[in-house]
Amino acid sequence: MSVEDVFCLQQGRMVMLTGRIERGRVRKGDEVEIVGLRGGATARVADIDASHVRIDEAGADRNVGVLLRGIAAVAVERGHVLAAPGSISAHARFAADIILLSEEQGGADVVSGDRLRFHTRSAAVWGTVTLHGVDVVRPLHGAEVTVALEEPVALEEAQPFAFRQRGRAAGSGTVTRLPR
Repeated sequence: MSVEDVFCLQQGRMVMLTGRIERGRVRKGDEVEIVGLRGGATARVADIDASHVRIDEAGADRNVGVLLRGIAAVAVERGHVLAAPGSISAHARFAADIILLSEEQGGADVVSGDRLRFHTRSAAVWGTVTLHGVDVVRPLHGAEVTVALEEPVALEEAQPFAFRQRGRAAGSGTVTRLPR
């Protein structure tokens, strides 16, 4: 589940993380790991809230609030991923295939060393792009790149992402390879 919002409940004794479950399921009492953006903590699910109704289990494609006990609200933020321990890891570097939007849609030339804003799941992180095999990528063209993010985020191969350049939507891509 990608964390979209964080709420502090019961004078800080509980934290509710809201978002949509991407795959699998979560049950009351499960141990979960907080991955990405300086994450790495684990916690036990105290309760699950679906539209102000407490439920024991929630599956894929459901928007829920997951209540965790023993985690500080400042330790979790939008962009973290809640997952089964060890099922996904955070990376600050990855290889990808990108394609730029047209100039009318906001696409602009991209060269090695450009600093772009990458959006994946609910995370938005600055990163530097390195092109492979070309000097410049023009609007409506694609390229193979390596991205070095300023903060690690939860990533998987074949995961889509979008990126912005100078505050405007610039293109999208797919993660092709993660470091081992």
